[in-house]
Amino acid sequence: MKQLMLNGNRISLRTRTVDDFPILYDLIYGCEQPEWKKYDAPYFPLESRTYAQFVERWGADLHSDDLPDDLLIEADGQIIGMVTYYWENQATRWLEAGIVIYSPDYWSGGYGTEALSLWVGFLFQNLTIARVGITTWSGNPRMIRCAEKVGMQLEGRMRKCRYYEGVYYDSIRMGMTREEWEAQGVVTPCFSPTS
Repeated sequence: MKQLMLNGNRISLRTRTVDDFPILYDLIYGCEQPEWKKYDAPYFPLESRTYAQFVERWGADLHSDDLPDDLLIEADGQIIGMVTYYWENQATRWLEAGIVIYSPDYWSGGYGTEALSLWVGFLFQNLTIARVGITTWSGNPRMIRCAEKVGMQLEGRMRKCRYYEGVYYDSIRMGMTREEWEAQGVVTPCFSPTS
């Protein structure tokens, strides 16, 4: 995979390497009930994986020249999270982005907003898409605020369709169009794979 680095004011986004695997594995699976999972779709259980299974899954695309579908978030010289994207429907160019900050020490400090802003700009710059969205739930107000600060708008609320610890929550869809992003005047680097 072509090494890619996007630098913000306090965070950087970069591609994964084999050296990152032990750190990532510990951030995701290092404890039985991680704090980050209480906000990142906790109604879906975190399926445990052995380290070998983790490496097999996360190492599969390390030698690809395709646009990366995830980048690590670094702050203060350490990995604190990850940004991702996936296709809801690639034929219609419907893309959803995601972000997770694993360490609570980096919550509510603007790190996620900066990372999501860089990522959304990168996706618009490198993919032929008209919109970037996120899907979250009403139990994660920090994610909703982060998306708002980037410029996303509420596009849909499915009421009481997420059930967690005896309480119903809403599913939240937010997004922004290319025109809304371009109106912000942010420039993000293009991705050019190695030959």
